[in-house]
Formats: sequence, structure tokens, C-alpha cells
Amino acid sequence: MTKIPVETMRWLGDHVTGSLSLIDQTRLPLELVELNCTDVGMVWEAIKQLRVRGAPAIGIAAAYGVVLGMQQVTGSTPEAFDAHLTKTIEYLAGSRPTAVNLFWALDRMRRLANKLRAEHLPQQIPALLLKEAKAIHDEDRQLCRAIGRFGAELIASGSGVLTHCNAGGLATAEYGTALSVFFTCQDQGKSLKVFVDETRPLLQGARLTAWELAQRGIDATLICDNMAGQVMREGKIQAVVVGADRITANGDTANKIGTYSVAVLAHAHGIPFYVAAPTTTFDLTLPTGDLIPIEQRAATEITHGFGRQTAPDGISVYNPAFDVTPARLIRGIITERGVIDPVNEENIRKVLM
Repeated sequence: MTKIPVETMRWLGDHVTGSLSLIDQTRLPLELVELNCTDVGMVWEAIKQLRVRGAPAIGIAAAYGVVLGMQQVTGSTPEAFDAHLTKTIEYLAGSRPTAVNLFWALDRMRRLANKLRAEHLPQQIPALLLKEAKAIHDEDRQLCRAIGRFGAELIASGSGVLTHCNAGGLATAEYGTALSVFFTCQDQGKSLKVFVDETRPLLQGARLTAWELAQRGIDATLICDNMAGQVMREGKIQAVVVGADRITANGDTANKIGTYSVAVLAHAHGIPFYVAAPTTTFDLTLPTGDLIPIEQRAATEITHGFGRQTAPDGISVYNPAFDVTPARLIRGIITERGVIDPVNEENIRKVLM
């Protein structure tokens, strides 16, 4: 099988009339459809509705969203430009609250625009914003490859590994974070058997991770979320590798709902639990995971999953999109700068600073 990295999104054209083309992940695995975002509203909707998802990919999409938002004001006054830039960034920031890469990318675009204002006319800035968005995109590709190289050193050939949700090319610019570890192992000739949690309620594991692994020809087995403990008990898992949406100063990690349960199970069975994430996913302004904002999603995702009602009318629903895994359950955090082990604030700051 040809090993072609997933191209989650790409910019088409210039800064004046260009657009953002991205894979509509809500259509996978049955349809591979690209959505062409021609304005900032379409990018906001794509992020909100999970057409693009995964912390790094959300950040990249948001950076391009800033470019789209500024296309209509290239000839404006400096005051009007500044006001529209602020409005665009605040609008995109409201799409999803948990993934810190979204805010990191938007802040990077804002800081660049503020710096450029001193030496450039408003109509000159959008082209430079597009250059910055492309730089964020390209940098993520390199980060993912480096994460894969460091992570592959932790996984022996012949291992059984478990992953939860999707942290592959669809969630990033190319190789992914958690899946980059598996893809790099494959590149190195190591054999793996990957167990994929389906990841309720939106089945990102079943729809996206299983699809990506199949595209690469990696031996993958799909399991229901509540089967993970039994698979561990049977001795089929030697390591767990997941992604992250936000990591606090002490190493507490927010990831897709269900990750915490997997970490507890791994700890109970003496299995190393690794988080793979770029340094952009760390939020050192938050001391612990207790302060991470957790997105609450619509009740219909549970009661009417994929359009079919599976619960009685009027039933109360609690639907947090993420949970927080305490640092004490994490064996190591795999970053593009190396593996943080043990996971504590001192070691995190050594790597990040």
C-alpha cells in the first residue's frame, strides 16, 4: 500500500481571493470530501462542528481563518483594520474553548499584525498574515515528525498499543502526534498491533483513526471504549499513546472524553501511558488541570447519535467533550523536544523554556 500522509487542509490561491480547503471529517470514513472555506464564518463553523478537529489542526485552521477574515478590509484605514482584526480573532476564539492551540495560533497572528502595523500599510498586512499562517502549518509538520521519532524509541517491535480518539494526520498538519509514533515505527520496520477505542459519542476512533491506520496498512483492531480494560487484562497491550488538547504547568492533560478512564486502567495494569503533543499544547498559565475549561456539547450527540434516536424523550444528558488525566498517571509526555519523564512542573519548564 502506498504510504501517503493525510493532507488535512491546504490553502488555495493568494491572500486576496484565496480559500482554505479542508477534509470534512464528519463525512469519514465512507466519504472523502473536501470543504472549501471562502470566508471566516465557514472556518468558524468547520471548527465548531468538528469538520476540522484536533488541537494542532484547529490552530492551523484558525490562522488561515484570520487571513480569510481580513480579505475584505485590505484598503481600510488603520483604525478600521485594527477593529476588524480584533473582531475576527475574537470570533474565531469563540468556536471551541478547550484546545489551547486555537488561542496560541490566534495570539501569534495578532502579535504579528500589531508588529507589522508600525511599518506597513493595512493593505500590505494580509499577505504577510498568510505567510505566517503557512509558517504555522509547515512548522506543525516538522513538530509531528519529531514527536514520532522520540516516541518510536519507547515502543518495541511486536508491541500491542492502544490509542483513544484521533491524534493522526487528520488532527494535525501531516503525521499527527500519537499516530506519528505508530507511523514512525512503521517507517523503521517495526511491527505493531494497534487497538483503537471507538471513542464515543462521535466515534472519532472508529471513523478517523481506524481509517488513517487502514490507509497506512497498519495492523489495527477496533474495540468499544468499555473493552479497553479487558484487552489490557488479556495482556494484549504493552503501551498506551494518546494526544492532548491542553497540558497545564504540572502536566495534567485534557484530551477527548474517555482518556482519563483509559489512563486509570493502564495504571491498574502496570502499562505505561504516554501523551504525545507539541509544546504549543502546553498552557503554563494554568497550574493544574482543575482550571481547564471543558467544552459541553449538545445532548443530541448522545440521544440521537448520527441521526438515530437511541434514548427516551426528555432524558437528562451530560456531555463533556473532554476530561483531564492527572500527571501522576502519565509515564511521559512525548514532545518535539524530547520525552518529559517524570512528568512534573520542573521537567516541563526545563523542556519548554
